[in-house]
Amino acid sequence: MLDAGSAGQAPVALIAGNGRIPLQVAHALADAGRDCRVVAIKGEADEATRGLASAELGWGEIGRLYSFLKKSGCRDVLLIGGVSKRPDFTSILGDLGTLRRLPTIIRALAGGDDSLLTKVIGLFEVEGFRVVGIKDVAPALLAASGVLGKIQPKDTDWRDVQLALSATQKLGELDIGQAAVAINGRVVALEGAEGTDAMLERCADLREAGRIRAKQKTGALVKTAKPNQDLRVDLPTVGPRTIERAQAAGLSGIAVEAGGALISDREETLALADAAGLFVLGIDQTALTSDLEE
Repeated sequence: MLDAGSAGQAPVALIAGNGRIPLQVAHALADAGRDCRVVAIKGEADEATRGLASAELGWGEIGRLYSFLKKSGCRDVLLIGGVSKRPDFTSILGDLGTLRRLPTIIRALAGGDDSLLTKVIGLFEVEGFRVVGIKDVAPALLAASGVLGKIQPKDTDWRDVQLALSATQKLGELDIGQAAVAINGRVVALEGAEGTDAMLERCADLREAGRIRAKQKTGALVKTAKPNQDLRVDLPTVGPRTIERAQAAGLSGIAVEAGGALISDREETLALADAAGLFVLGIDQTALTSDLEE
């Protein structure tokens, strides 16, 4: 269990899925002096996260989860990390608290067009918890504004960043994806259901096939939140793998929304970008859009 001086604040609960981000958030909270309780999701959280966990519970143990959170004095809940499997409620037979809430759970998960995560937020709020985001409890993990590494973008890079940003805004309006790639003043890829990594792999294939004609690295990946996206549970994220894919695609760099995107493994990510000669930017959408329109 990872604890720190709470400075008069109630502990925050981290409901941790897979990946390395839950561990990074837990350490950031400790560095900030915020007490936290890590609850590892069975079958999702990795070994390092489980090593910090105060509890490890399955999807069907909602009653036990609420009981643990209330006994621990947690009021704020952060849902963090990936989920590779749909929730499985087959284990509820031994959890009377889940059985008692089953009608509410079924109604919440079955009704409406909201995403699964939005529905899960509703389940916590019904119990009196407040679902928070990284911006609320660990804002230092979010991308700052400006050039974040050692590599400065060229004038042509800024043009591609602006163009890709314009494309991501259109994508967001249609609720399709979060990212786009522009190369030499032309949008060449838009993110769909396949995700950012697969989109970048597609860009590398296009370059190899000669569909993108550029001998030197050029172009930019831009990744931003969609309009009305709930950043508490669906925060745009880039990390070391993003840098590796961008390098393989022959890009000059990447840009993310300042204050609205998470840079996973920040030091490693920026070191990889510097070594590869890629810029990393934190951008203000409003400012860049205004520049584009002038």
